[in-house]
Amino acid sequence: MKIKPSARRAAIALMIGCLMLPQALWAQNAVDEDPNALIMVGDLVVARPIGVVMTVGGVAVWVVSLPFTLLAGNASEAAGALMGGPAEATFMRCLGCRKNGYTGKDTAQNEKNKAEEEEHPEVVSVLP
Repeated sequence: MKIKPSARRAAIALMIGCLMLPQALWAQNAVDEDPNALIMVGDLVVARPIGVVMTVGGVAVWVVSLPFTLLAGNASEAAGALMGGPAEATFMRCLGCRKNGYTGKDTAQNEKNKAEEEEHPEVVSVLP
């Protein structure tokens, strides 16, 4: 019995997919929110400019679509999707992080430093 080439290709693709699936699942769990300097520089040089361009493009598309969205009554939804999403991903995310939003790491570190300063007042802090 001879196997058709299309069936052989499909079987090979299925086997490759089955081998790659566990790696993708492991990689999903490996996301860290403590990026190194190289990731931060890449985010600053590549991702942020792309995000600014997407935000400006979203503003332009929103302005063009504004008469139609006003008639339909969903201008705020269009603004959130076309401008808010890219703007949040560009400006409300720490350098190198994948999740949007304020992390509060700076505030927590400042509170920790303040508590240590109150415990040891003899140590003079140079930084404000």
